[in-house]
Amino acid sequence: MYLKNIRLFQFKNFPEAKRDFSPGVNCLVGPNGVGKTNTLDAIHYLCLTKSAFNPVDQHQITHDELGFLIKGQFVRADKPLEVTCGVEMGKKKQLSINGSPYPKMSEHIGLLPLVLISPGDDALIRDGAEERRKFFDSMLSQIDKGYFQFLLAYQQVLKNRNMLLKTFHDRGKTDLLLLEPFDRQLLHLSQEIYEKRRSFLATYVPKVIRHYQTISGQKEQADIHYKSNMQEDNFPAQFRKSLHKDVALKRTNMGTHKDDFRLLINGYPLKKFGSQGQQKSFLIGLKLAQFEVFKEEKGFKPLLLLDDIFDKLDDARIAHLMELVAKGDFGQLFITDARPERSEKIMKSLNIPANFIPLDK
Repeated sequence: MYLKNIRLFQFKNFPEAKRDFSPGVNCLVGPNGVGKTNTLDAIHYLCLTKSAFNPVDQHQITHDELGFLIKGQFVRADKPLEVTCGVEMGKKKQLSINGSPYPKMSEHIGLLPLVLISPGDDALIRDGAEERRKFFDSMLSQIDKGYFQFLLAYQQVLKNRNMLLKTFHDRGKTDLLLLEPFDRQLLHLSQEIYEKRRSFLATYVPKVIRHYQTISGQKEQADIHYKSNMQEDNFPAQFRKSLHKDVALKRTNMGTHKDDFRLLINGYPLKKFGSQGQQKSFLIGLKLAQFEVFKEEKGFKPLLLLDDIFDKLDDARIAHLMELVAKGDFGQLFITDARPERSEKIMKSLNIPANFIPLDK
């Protein structure tokens, strides 16, 4: 799978632009502020229907305009696919493939798998459990439609249950008959989601450990510890016992929406005990393992986007990563760099053919 070209209309800093890409390595180069990262984000929109950096679609529209449009021509299994994503102020986002609109955006997820490595990935370490759940949910949703459907259903039931809890709190009265259908659904969906997450981690974590060793060249042991309410004895009983607390706080306090994926180095929290180099290596290990999972599940290589990666790694880690590129471990690759001479030197030293795309103000 690869992206032949992309056209942007009123998207972020691009009133109008077209970029042509090679099926191999593409280097988007130019000074800061010219739209290198914005181009990657447009690709992210076409693959995952949303921005990688800002959840509000309207914030992606060029200033003083009323909407944006992104068009991309892909090749998947030797067949052309044209994907179009458009947003207009006050209207629902539209997504179409080969001219046919999707009835539901969710139907597109997983068709064009993508892995992005960016400076913002440190939120997986720095921020709370929600950020890590989003990462794993996004990954699982791209390879398992059943998981995605369970997740969507869970989020809707959780929303409805929380609305009911707020009503109970405001009225000062709890109605167990009204609550029971939501409890039953939430318990069932929690079990399904938990089992799929647990099963996935059994094959994913060894990949992370292996890639961590390759990128870092270190001997430390990377690991991921999955923590869930579902691991408690007799979770359904514990869930129902928490009703008083739920009503008092007006939200559901137990379930898989509270799960965490703890990132560990030598058995200790990566956030507290990992050096900067170890944290960077761990994050890249997470993403390269994600790439490998997509490749195995889909039967082809996903797109790999490396945003500002050379500024965030030391020379040794850059060398380890680019050696993987030189070996052909990846398919189509997009790299952004504010220093073209650096990218050219790296590609030349490893004899990697690359398509350099200069962006100017």
